[in-house]
Amino acid sequence: MDDPRPTPVSNMPEYTVSEISGAVKRTLETTFGRVRVRGELTEVKRYPSGHIYLSLKDEGSKISGIVWKGSVARLGMVPENGTEVIATGRITSYAERSSYQLIIERMEYAGAGALLARIEMIRQRLAAEGLFDADRKRPLPVLPRVIGVVTSERGAVIQDIKITISRRFPTTILVWPVPVQGEGAAERIAAAIAGFDAMPEGGDIPRPDVLIVARGGGSLEDLMAFNEEIVIRAAAACRIPLISAVGHETDTTLIDFVSDRRAPTPTAAAEMAIPARTDLIADLAQKNSRLIGALNRFAQESRLRLARAERGIPDLPALLGTARQRLDDRSERALLALPSLVARRRVVLTSIERRLPDPRSLTAAARETIRDRALRLRLSAPGLVAVRRSSLEMTTQRLGGAVHRAMTLLRGRADRITGRVTEAPLRAALREARAHLAGLGPRLEAASPMALLQRGYVLVTNPAGQPVTSAASVKPGGKLRLHFGDGEIDAVAQGGGGRGRSAPAQEALDL
Repeated sequence: MDDPRPTPVSNMPEYTVSEISGAVKRTLETTFGRVRVRGELTEVKRYPSGHIYLSLKDEGSKISGIVWKGSVARLGMVPENGTEVIATGRITSYAERSSYQLIIERMEYAGAGALLARIEMIRQRLAAEGLFDADRKRPLPVLPRVIGVVTSERGAVIQDIKITISRRFPTTILVWPVPVQGEGAAERIAAAIAGFDAMPEGGDIPRPDVLIVARGGGSLEDLMAFNEEIVIRAAAACRIPLISAVGHETDTTLIDFVSDRRAPTPTAAAEMAIPARTDLIADLAQKNSRLIGALNRFAQESRLRLARAERGIPDLPALLGTARQRLDDRSERALLALPSLVARRRVVLTSIERRLPDPRSLTAAARETIRDRALRLRLSAPGLVAVRRSSLEMTTQRLGGAVHRAMTLLRGRADRITGRVTEAPLRAALREARAHLAGLGPRLEAASPMALLQRGYVLVTNPAGQPVTSAASVKPGGKLRLHFGDGEIDAVAQGGGGRGRSAPAQEALDL
């Protein structure tokens, strides 16, 4: 059954979804236009297309933001989560999601507090990696041949560095010009440091021995390029000793923590890099004086030691003369002792010869004994004559051989005794006698009283030549003879009566 009531009629206009979205979009873009929005970055994400999607938030709200690929290079900073920034752009809406968003064209840090917070965050992260450790610091070369400078080619910084180096010690300066602030400055500074470090040794362009990264003073925003992570990592990776001179003495940047030396001003950096020529000359003069003084003292001490050693060396000519005299004395005594030794040996041999029995009489006595025993055997035992005869013949033969050998031995001894020997045995005997004499020489020298006299002793004898062995045997006025090592003198005794060794000096001998 049809409803008899009529359809209600409304005076409100009817819109489609697209119409509402378009109307909202036009209202946002017309009402707000270009705006500056302050907030904390969050949900920062870079897509492969090059666009950056992020959000800005404060204590109560959050707004989405987009940085198109073409605006990233002109953005002015690198977006990072947690950084408070002021984003400049325009408000628009995204119809498919019915949401509004901020198209960001520029971005800057929200005051000094935000910059300091970001710098502190970077510092803590790099410090945790050990880039600021003291053991990474390298010493600067004493006298670099080439100095590399990374700074702006226009400005007073490079002029101050050139003037200071030319005044202290003129040397080669290589300048790598870079922008020190603004868009892309950090990347250019990092590329310059890496470029100097990549230069080969011995190339067409000399490789610097030390680097100076410098810039004049400015605000915190102006010095921000030297706080960027890319610059800090390039300075840490550089193998050339690096001096940072950014800003004035009160300014501090992160590159100061990673550099090998930090200078308060660019002029101070040049003074650190190269010593003053006048200081080097004065230092060399002082070291030269100290070295000459040390050499003079060493030479004087060496002369004193040589003089002391010279006094301790014995008189070699005197020692040689004494040895020659002793040799002549031994030679003369050996020549005199050899004939007397031969004569004594000849006397001994003659006496031995006289005591030897006559070989002929020995043979005759032995034969007579044999005949006597043969006769007795023949008379006492006729039956045993034949047996005994053979035995006696054998015994006779043995006795004859023994007698022959004895006679031969006696003849040989007689020949040696009587001197009928050949010349070779005589030489052997003489050599044996010389060797024996050489062995007796030192013993005779040790036992000789003349050796004692050579050492300062005196032999005292009476006029008869008998040794005086006691003081009691010396009578006052008695004549004595004193035998020294080189001669003899006569003396008369004063006193006597057996006084000991401690007698007064006036009782000395009257020479």
